[in-house]
Amino acid sequence: MSAEERRESVVRAATAEFARGGYHGTSTEAIAKRVGVSQPYLFRLFPGKKAIFLAAAERCVEDTIRTFEEASEGLRGEEALHAMANAYTKVIAERPEWLMMQMQMYIAVAAAEQEGDREFGESVRAGWMRLWDTVRLALGADVDGTTAFLAHGMLINCLVAMGFPPEHRVWEGLYPSARSTGCLEV
Repeated sequence: MSAEERRESVVRAATAEFARGGYHGTSTEAIAKRVGVSQPYLFRLFPGKKAIFLAAAERCVEDTIRTFEEASEGLRGEEALHAMANAYTKVIAERPEWLMMQMQMYIAVAAAEQEGDREFGESVRAGWMRLWDTVRLALGADVDGTTAFLAHGMLINCLVAMGFPPEHRVWEGLYPSARSTGCLEV
């Protein structure tokens, strides 16, 4: 396996580990073990735990952007909105670690910035702005629609992460395809 392939497997393993345990609760030893490499080899690929986390966070954002771009290709406005929402719903149903990694990104930013470390936030915010621009473009540069779409997405993320079943009344105000995400077990 090439170094780039090994690096890719580290990012995948790190995503799963950080999604489960968060930044502070995940050891580089657990990541190395999941990949099947030694910790010293892990640090030849990445300079430290923060770099591994930020690479996993970047991948999570880029995967979300790609999902939205592919779903909305050739569509605009309401059609793009529903296509992106349906694609995202499907992804988080199939890959709950993706959702949990997103949630861990926000927690890590808040914790790091409380400790005076702005690097986490700068990286995650830059990714979020790329995501914002992707959605805004698909919605025809509609800022209000972009805000509403992403706000609904964050609500869905929280409801799914907390395990609300699809028949629960908290889902009533969301469109039908969003309700199906409530059955995820995370």
